[in-house]
Amino acid sequence: MGLRIGADVGGTFTDIVIELDDGSYESTKVLTTHEAPELGILTGISQIAAEAAVELSDVEQVIHGTTLATNALIERRGARTALVTTEGFRDVIETRTESRFEQYDLNIVLPTPLIQRADRFTLTERLNARGEELVAFDENGARDLITLIGESGYESVAVGFIHSYLNPVNERRFRDLLLAELPDIACSISSEVSPQMREYERFNTVCANAYVQPLMASYLVRLRDELKARGADCPLYMIHSGGGLMSVDSAAAFPVRLVESGPAGGAIFAADLAARYGRDRVLSYDMGGTTAKISLIEAYTPATAKAFEVDRSARFKKGSGMPISIPVIEMIEIGAGGGSIASVDTLGQIRIGPHSAGSEPGPASYSLGGTDATVTDANLELGRLHPDTFGAKDIELSPALAVDALLGSVGRHLGLDAHTSAIGIAEVVDENMTNAARVHAVENGKDLAGYTMIAFGGGGPLHASRLLDKLGLDELIVPPDAGVGSAVGFLRAPFAYEAVRSFYTTTDDFDVDGANTILAELADEAMSFVREGTDAEVVVERQVAMRYKGQGWEIPVTLDDGPFDDMAAELLGAKFTKAYEEFFGRAIDHLMIEAVSWSVRVASIVAPPSPVDLRLGHRGQTPVPSRRMYDPVTGDDVDGAIVERSALTPGMSLAGPAVIVEAQTTTTLASHHQASMQEDGSLLIGRVGQGGQP
Repeated sequence: MGLRIGADVGGTFTDIVIELDDGSYESTKVLTTHEAPELGILTGISQIAAEAAVELSDVEQVIHGTTLATNALIERRGARTALVTTEGFRDVIETRTESRFEQYDLNIVLPTPLIQRADRFTLTERLNARGEELVAFDENGARDLITLIGESGYESVAVGFIHSYLNPVNERRFRDLLLAELPDIACSISSEVSPQMREYERFNTVCANAYVQPLMASYLVRLRDELKARGADCPLYMIHSGGGLMSVDSAAAFPVRLVESGPAGGAIFAADLAARYGRDRVLSYDMGGTTAKISLIEAYTPATAKAFEVDRSARFKKGSGMPISIPVIEMIEIGAGGGSIASVDTLGQIRIGPHSAGSEPGPASYSLGGTDATVTDANLELGRLHPDTFGAKDIELSPALAVDALLGSVGRHLGLDAHTSAIGIAEVVDENMTNAARVHAVENGKDLAGYTMIAFGGGGPLHASRLLDKLGLDELIVPPDAGVGSAVGFLRAPFAYEAVRSFYTTTDDFDVDGANTILAELADEAMSFVREGTDAEVVVERQVAMRYKGQGWEIPVTLDDGPFDDMAAELLGAKFTKAYEEFFGRAIDHLMIEAVSWSVRVASIVAPPSPVDLRLGHRGQTPVPSRRMYDPVTGDDVDGAIVERSALTPGMSLAGPAVIVEAQTTTTLASHHQASMQEDGSLLIGRVGQGGQP
């Protein structure tokens, strides 16, 4: 492919990776510039281009992932947005569904809707559940409403009418009238953003898209123009939540697809490594400066879903966040990053996050004005990090400031010294991440026994060996370029798009023509997005969401290639029955089977990675320097070896306690861990005595 750049904007750091002609990578980290995120990207790209001695004019692709859309939703920093919906459905996004994330909490506080009631408007129109007109579209009422929207100064409009996923005519008509009168306003319609049944989820999704659209469109245009001005006159692509690449124009139109774009890159990175190492059951663990992300990978493929939640108000509780119904790589994300702020609650318990010091002002030890204790400050006090070996450029860690913050945020409240406070913070954040992994596995019906952990991100290798012990896993892999893993994942992602649409039929009265039509239309839609970026050979995957009549949710059923025929109902029923037995252990006889939503994913074919045989090596004998560090196995401070990762040669093994340092991250080993350097530069970590080792 020639020179390619991956740029991952996180809450604390912006990671830049350049892939050189020989397939090797050069990378750097810079602090994220929140007011203008493109500045951090441009600074990092210029820096890495100079270090690698390449010209930006030789770059063939820039691939970008960002948390900007996610942060705008969480922090409510989007555009002033109006919601226009069918008369009688103004409060759908506030009344939600009958589900309660805390069933027996009489004082439950439900999440605040993204669009307040004063900004929600209704229009006389109505379609039935077959997409047929019940109440005619009120043209005069629409024009009056558009005048009101213009006079009220809204920047963006979300349009969600009842049953528009079956027939978008009224949504399109309102948009045409709106843009004819107000051509500069942003407008999102639910029949394009998320054409699926369940109006609560669909309305929330179109509201989220409209809310962040002006912000994201402006940002992406600025970034593209500035890259071009600096000589990188090449295509800019975005990685979307489903783990594929899309054009900037498509991303600007559907920015809600970018909500999990950065973490998706990390899952792709881990999936590629799983295939490379022949590990078919992998726990992907990505810890950055602001959050930690955990996902499951089986058969070298990340788990996916058709919906997810943003900004859960109750830890790990489904239903406590804002539902977004788009295809996404399934993961759990918690506020447990290096910059996550530690505090003491009213019960005298140490709490970590969800708030983060980010890059502005950053952890106290960054000497940039932060005063709250963070996970990074705790790791510095515990000897896991050190000013002499901290890899981030332009940041000089201050142990004294870390001690002051630890005492101020935790120690004085609990009568502890700084060191004990740091131990408490480290144990709490590790337990939080362990619980998140357990919950995620249980929700997906998985037992983590036998899984291999792959750890990356700036903070992942720092905490991974402790999670290995807490989860009872036996094997941990820290790959090369772990500190910038998500950005590397961007460069390994295919051009891909998944189109989803609801269409109801049953196996008792199967609509062959309707099913064939919907699948063909979805394939054309997905293919059009993919062809914006590549003309490479593609693979097409088709699914249908099915359920027994009377059930409230569906399970995915994979479809074979080719159109349906007269035997479709019988074959589809058999496929569903088999899938249902795999999910729940037994099928249910004599119930009608319903097909609800259909999806087609088109993805360019990516060359498989070269296999690597992982082996435990021999112990290294070279004396190494050491420093005092906390060992969670013994509960004491011990002398831990300090080893440069670049000094470890393939086959060499190192026993803990130790820290393995490199430019963008640090790997820690407790006293019962050992790490072996592999041929490809990855570290294979287990406990002493595994695999016949002493």
